[in-house]
Amino acid sequence: MASSGLQLLGLVLAVVGWVCGALVCAAPLWRVSAFVGGELVIAQVLWEGLWMNCLSQTTGQIQCKTYDSTLALPTSAQAARGLTVLSLLLCLLALMLGVAGAKGTHCMGDGNQAAKARLGRIAGLLFLVSGLAFLIPICWTAYTTIRDFYDPNVAAPFKRELGPALYLGWGASVLLLVGGSLLNVGSSPPGGRALPIFGGAAKDNPHPARDVKQQEKSFV
Repeated sequence: MASSGLQLLGLVLAVVGWVCGALVCAAPLWRVSAFVGGELVIAQVLWEGLWMNCLSQTTGQIQCKTYDSTLALPTSAQAARGLTVLSLLLCLLALMLGVAGAKGTHCMGDGNQAAKARLGRIAGLLFLVSGLAFLIPICWTAYTTIRDFYDPNVAAPFKRELGPALYLGWGASVLLLVGGSLLNVGSSPPGGRALPIFGGAAKDNPHPARDVKQQEKSFV
């Protein structure tokens, strides 16, 4: 029952992290116009994301525009797009495997617990990989933003601050990592034996030679 609870908790945390990651990927709130010396650098607040940027005016009007060309974007922005989309797709695959391998489901029948445990552990590893893949562009964007902010060679109108999407992205990465870890731990094989994730199942008797010797001694 404890392992089933860990599986359920891991899946719930991973799903919440996946939803937050999708919001972060779509939101144009990765970087925002900086405040320097207590005054706004530019008259309009500019929000930048992976797919579009938005301009907020003092009148409350907001105008958003998608980027004209993907190839014209910096290499870091293209890599961030690829890693975030890859992370979300891995989460979708991990979710399907995690539901199929959960102990409370009957997708593979009740008699194949070893295969279900293996699927659950694979799902946990996929959630871990997706969490790391999502964390890389978040940390890199934060690093470049802070570096340019303190760079005296960068003009004040081009300085940016960390947007709220980055903070939400850090939270989503933590949820994916914690959820994947709990799912991996909760997907213990039957009888507490450590089954390999890839490959055949472990044999029921780990010491067959010892049992054979004991049987020979009993006949003597």
